[in-house]
Order: sequence, then C-alpha cells, then structure tokens
Amino acid sequence: MANNHSDLPILYSLRNCPYAMRARIAIFKAKQTVLLRDLVLSNKPPEMIAVSPKGTVPVIVLPNENNRVIEESLDVMLWALHETDPNNLLLRERESALTEMLALIHTFDHEFKTAIEAYKCAKRYKETNVVECRQACEGFIQTLEQRLTNSAFLMGPKESLADIALLPFIRQFARIERQWYLQSPYPKVRQWLNSYLQSPMFTKVMAKYPLWLDNHEVVLFGGGEKS
Repeated sequence: MANNHSDLPILYSLRNCPYAMRARIAIFKAKQTVLLRDLVLSNKPPEMIAVSPKGTVPVIVLPNENNRVIEESLDVMLWALHETDPNNLLLRERESALTEMLALIHTFDHEFKTAIEAYKCAKRYKETNVVECRQACEGFIQTLEQRLTNSAFLMGPKESLADIALLPFIRQFARIERQWYLQSPYPKVRQWLNSYLQSPMFTKVMAKYPLWLDNHEVVLFGGGEKS
C-alpha cells in the first residue's frame, strides 16, 4: 500500500504542538494530501532525525523535489499555500498583504511566544508574577481585538494566512487562565477563536491518529476534504 503513496509529501507532526498544528491547518486549507507521521517527543523516528537533526516538528519531506526538507512551520504553511490556495489565504490581490502578514506573524512568533511561555510558567509554578506575565501578553491580544473590531478576520473581511498562523498560540493563551479569559475584555478575540475551535476543520486537524512508530501505518491527511 505504501508504494502507492511513495511520491506524497511526508509530514512529521505532533498533535498538540502549536507549530505542527498550524502546519496541518495550512495543508488542510490548501487541500494538499500528505503522509502523516504522528510522533511523541520522547520517541522521535530515526527517519525524521536523519533528515532534520534538530528534532523539532513540523518537518515535511518532499519526494517529488529530491526529498527537499522544510523544517519551519511557517515555511510549511507557505509551501502548502503556494502549491494551492483555494481560499486565497495569501490575499494575492493585495500587493503588500503577504509582507504585512509575515510582519504580524513574526511579532507573535517571537515577542508574543516569549511572553506566553513566561505566563505559562508563572501559572504552572504558582509564581507571584502571574498577573504581570498575563499583562505582558495582553498588549498583543489588544492589538488583535482592535483588528477584529474593525473586521471579521485579522487582515480584513476574509480569512488569511495570518489567522491560521496565530490561531494555535491564541488558543494556548486562552487555556492558561480559562476563567479569567472567559471574562476578559476581548469579546472579538473570543468570538474569532471560538469560530475556529468549533469548526469541522479544527476537529479534523486535531484528530488523533496512531503513532507512526508503533506500526508504520499509512495515514493520509488533507486531500481536498471540505471544511
């Protein structure tokens, strides 16, 4: 059976990793088909380490491109959407849209991610600076609330790369202090996030699959399902 799929891209993924999550969302939205190899960090496939020694997910291997390896989640997203973009998530009609989206994503990938890690640690270890750490994150959330007050999505009336790239990290933020978040002054962010979390797309992207190392089962992911 595997031979029938030997030309498909291979995606090494970890179900709950936000970086792997957004890669899967982009692949799903792009209606690409990949061979999904789910793993756990404590037991990484040697095949993955051989092509990507840094050992983080997602990693995608492209057999049709001389086994080219893509190791960063945003690069995986861009690969998928440059291949096919049926929902126009790259907003191709707007000349500067991609530059603007990449700048926003960069800010969240670096500054917000640092702030959210500090917030998570403060909450987990019951440190005294939980509120200060949360407030450091809130500046970024306020930026999104303002954008979503003006339009349904982060870049305007249409869904874009920016929405699906930031989604897993806003989900992470929302889970740290759940009760506080539900009462926080960010109704538009909550509405935006909920619309994703309750969608059939998210259910499919977050489906639990057998770990690849257990039996090397062929798992096809994506492939033109309707969201």
